[in-house]
Amino acid sequence: MNQIRKSSNLLHTEDWLSVWIGVIIIALGSIAVLTGWFDFSVMSFKTWTVGETLAEKDAAKVIPLVQQIGSWAFWKKTIVTILVLGTLFGAGVKLQGEKLRKFIPAFLVLFAIAIIVRMVSAEFTLKRYLEWAFWALLIGLFISNTVGVPKWLKPAIRTEFYIKTGLVVFGFSVLFSNIAKFGLYGLGIAWGVTPLVIIFMWWFGNKVLKITNKPLLITLSAATSVCGTSAAIATGAASGCKKEDLSVAISISIIFTILMMIFEPMAIEWLGMGQIMGGALIGGTVDSTGAVVLAGSALGPEAEQVASLVKMIQNILIGFIAFFVAIFFARKVDKNGQASVGASEIWTRFPKFILGFMVASVVASIIFVPAFGAEKTNAINKVLGGYKDWAFVLAFTSIGLDTNFKQIAKSMQGGKVLWLYIIGQTFNILLTFAVVWLLLSGAIFPTPDIKTFNDKEVKVIEKREVREEKKEERLEKREAKKEARETKKTVQDADFVKEAEAIEEASQK
Repeated sequence: MNQIRKSSNLLHTEDWLSVWIGVIIIALGSIAVLTGWFDFSVMSFKTWTVGETLAEKDAAKVIPLVQQIGSWAFWKKTIVTILVLGTLFGAGVKLQGEKLRKFIPAFLVLFAIAIIVRMVSAEFTLKRYLEWAFWALLIGLFISNTVGVPKWLKPAIRTEFYIKTGLVVFGFSVLFSNIAKFGLYGLGIAWGVTPLVIIFMWWFGNKVLKITNKPLLITLSAATSVCGTSAAIATGAASGCKKEDLSVAISISIIFTILMMIFEPMAIEWLGMGQIMGGALIGGTVDSTGAVVLAGSALGPEAEQVASLVKMIQNILIGFIAFFVAIFFARKVDKNGQASVGASEIWTRFPKFILGFMVASVVASIIFVPAFGAEKTNAINKVLGGYKDWAFVLAFTSIGLDTNFKQIAKSMQGGKVLWLYIIGQTFNILLTFAVVWLLLSGAIFPTPDIKTFNDKEVKVIEKREVREEKKEERLEKREAKKEARETKKTVQDADFVKEAEAIEEASQK
């Protein structure tokens, strides 16, 4: 019976299905690059303008939108992207017991909205200031809070499913050696701060704000300190949080995640923190795992990896937190004490997509880089990065479509819940900043050396340039020697002529 249940979980739960979909995408992308049998790259928009006057350097990167859309290559990649993602996510939805006839048309419309997002975000001026994630959220929020989201579109709004799959694919770009190098730092930042933030918010909500809804209180505390939606769902289930209260916690987390995702990288750059410290701060404070990756990427490749590593290490706490919350509520909060807790709860709550992320990282680091080299691995990662981005676009568009400000406003309970988040998140940021400075500033401990595939690519290019320079130097030396020989010969010929003339002159005398 247990074996049947385990088999069912492996094939019919969102967490495990996100792992299998991610693995399939990684496998197909690897085969495509290594063999060259087919093109697996996704559709994307190049930079375009609406008539801005650009410098020559910027103008060289611009391709008119009409020219992009008018090419067969663009539509071929669009068809491939839709077929791959639609088929895989459709199969995942079917295995979860839902109807494809409802999902497929909804997914096609969601994908069409995502295409508009990618197109808008590729415009030169808009691209300079805000990433596509912002436009995905903005367009989704505009639809949700104006005309509203039709019921038939909701089967495709699967934020967590898209994010989890994208993160499994993203794992291929994260070197496992970085996890080992950054492990102790990540533990100090993620595991050292997170429990203190939960304890502080629980105390503040109980003693200062006098919030009587304990499940909502602990759910919002976990969402703030760990990773937003995933932590809220796990902790809400462990504490018996009502569905409407869970929606409030998730909505507040999403709204502030949007703000922090946009403004925290700006603040970090203004403070001059650097990529490693900045990425660690983002990883420890931004709620959503997907938003952490995007906010980190705004600072640079090192920040993206550090942010994701901190958040992944922090995410490991989800199962443990849910487990201890279940015990605490069963023994201390619930008066009847009927809630039952088993040791298997940790595994049940543990987000399985993290396993997919880790396996993808190990495979890329231990198998692909040694076997095929950094350049080939980076080429694979470039293809996979396109699918990761599309999964995140679908996720963030879904977040916008699923967020209604009017419904959130009705559930604020006099503003106490909002103040709980604001004060708790402020405490989280200050404490995380202190720990990040302590561990990563270099004043006390050595700063970890984080390598990225981009670094390897740069080194390959640099080596190639050095070889070309040496080749040019050798050619120059050959030319110089040739000129020297010719000059010497010319001089010798001139001397011979002079000597012959002198002999002839002497003979005439």
